[in-house]
Amino acid sequence: MQIQQLKQAIEALLFVAESPLSEQQLADHFATENVTKKQLKEVLRELQNDYQERGVQLILVASGYRFQTRAELGGIISRLWQEKPPRYSQALLETLALIAYRQPITRGDIEEIRGVSVSSNIMKTLQERGWIKVVGHREVPGRPQLYATTNEFLDYFSLHDLSELPAIPEPPERGSNAGQTAQIKLEITAETATNTE
Repeated sequence: MQIQQLKQAIEALLFVAESPLSEQQLADHFATENVTKKQLKEVLRELQNDYQERGVQLILVASGYRFQTRAELGGIISRLWQEKPPRYSQALLETLALIAYRQPITRGDIEEIRGVSVSSNIMKTLQERGWIKVVGHREVPGRPQLYATTNEFLDYFSLHDLSELPAIPEPPERGSNAGQTAQIKLEITAETATNTE
């Protein structure tokens, strides 16, 4: 297969795929065509360069490569849909931020830091969205569940891995946990997410 044909085929696959495609998935798809991983990486790099200044971009997220609209065009594009994107409460976003930055973490840990109880609906919503999952149990009486974020969380917020989370600003000098929630708050909202769902 010629490089130009491979480039067109990869571009088409990424456009029609319902979810991101990893390099391995793409390599498996072209296994009968004798495409090397080096060629695949080169074509993906070329496609990223080709789409650099366009309305859509080829980006690498945790699950693989996908095309998505540019973040700065979100307001214009959102006018196509009558339905408003879901709005998440401050409590849900704080809980998600704590899980993202402190994982694995128990519900009790979250409640201790926030100073209030965590609603079961918040945990249920985060799990239904596929943003968090149970990754184990702490070996203490009651064996509370340990929560961590998922690849779906990373994909939704266009992150390749957790190291791309925004840095936490230094907290003001205080003697209590009251300021910790503010320092941990993740600067993400449904409106700024660039997912193309």
